Amino acid sequence: MGRALKIPNLGSKDFNENKYEHFEWLRENEPVYKGKFFVLNGFFLSRYQDCADMLRDDRFVRNRSTATGGGSRFPIPMPKSLNALVISMITEDNPGHRRLRLLVNKAFTPRSLQSMESQLIRLTDDLLDRMEENARPGSVIDLVPAYSLPIPVKVISMLMGVSDDDMPRFRNGLRVLTEGMSGWKIIRTMFRDLPNTIAFTKELIAIKKLAPGEDILSGLIQAEQDGEKLSEDELISMVFLLIFAGYETTVHLINNGVLSLLQHPAEMDKLRSNPDLGATAVEEMLRFRGPIQSSKQNYATEDVKLQGIRIPKGSMVMPLLGAANRDPRFFDNPEQFDITRTPNKHLGFGYGIHLCLGAWLARLETKVAVNQLLARFPNLALGVDEKELKLQRVSFWHRYESLPVRI
Repeated sequence: MGRALKIPNLGSKDFNENKYEHFEWLRENEPVYKGKFFVLNGFFLSRYQDCADMLRDDRFVRNRSTATGGGSRFPIPMPKSLNALVISMITEDNPGHRRLRLLVNKAFTPRSLQSMESQLIRLTDDLLDRMEENARPGSVIDLVPAYSLPIPVKVISMLMGVSDDDMPRFRNGLRVLTEGMSGWKIIRTMFRDLPNTIAFTKELIAIKKLAPGEDILSGLIQAEQDGEKLSEDELISMVFLLIFAGYETTVHLINNGVLSLLQHPAEMDKLRSNPDLGATAVEEMLRFRGPIQSSKQNYATEDVKLQGIRIPKGSMVMPLLGAANRDPRFFDNPEQFDITRTPNKHLGFGYGIHLCLGAWLARLETKVAVNQLLARFPNLALGVDEKELKLQRVSFWHRYESLPVRI
């Protein structure tokens, strides 16, 4: 079939802003697409079954050096000072991945997770009270700083056992991680901001070693499996990973979910009148407009043929999760936002051994945040024209710079 749509570089602004149009074309015309992501050449999968199969196929690994038989584990040079950040469970393969996951699971004790839903209800109530106090009915506020951002920031600070005195430094570390990883900011981030954030994380670890609490960071330090514990570098990388799993994803899942409801008022009314639909609503938010649109890079350990296309050994392969989640071969009426959709086996949190560790927490935070918001503001509406909403330039994410709403 002839090319009817020119697919741009997958790291480009055009692809980021028109991803669903490009996803549709790729699914129907080149489901195994050989293209570029910035300066990297690779193969990009867009159909659901191909993505799901690849994510559980042992012929694909996260460590590039395993696939190529040597050299760097990453396709671009990384400063050694950032090893504690870039070499983490999410980039490890078995058996190393299994070891790290078992240790992390031991840290998620009932003591550190108990009463989470009731704490979330109290937190969201406080934030909604402030929104009402600081704005008149019918006024427009940006949901991000007022609501969707402080929820996961507070939750992660509680789970990590960060004190109120350390919260400003902690929030700055989160800002570095989430705002500085695109464009030219990445240079300053990699060589100045991230090393400072790593140093702060080391301080937190040292404090928890001396005075452990009933938090996940203390649990990570104390966790032991077959006589092994996490090294300091592994602890640092795990803290960074948990921040992304429990913080970055959640901010934009709440935003995207609220926006999807505002654009589909019948579904919003359905959820408002029946909050018990919150769990299935969150699954549909993840499928329809999830914050994460692709997995990390994977590499073929041998020549693999997929959809008639040969993927040579050592090649980078990326499953486009956002494209898979709208594949009509797997989902009925995939372009329809339906909060009662069931079953809903989306790939919004990945699949296989790298299924997102923080998925349960992001789901719970989003369900509580959305239900509480709808209950408090019965006239909630988008505060600007949809065309005014701006996507952040972050490859393979779907995240908005702001979300103005009228309360």
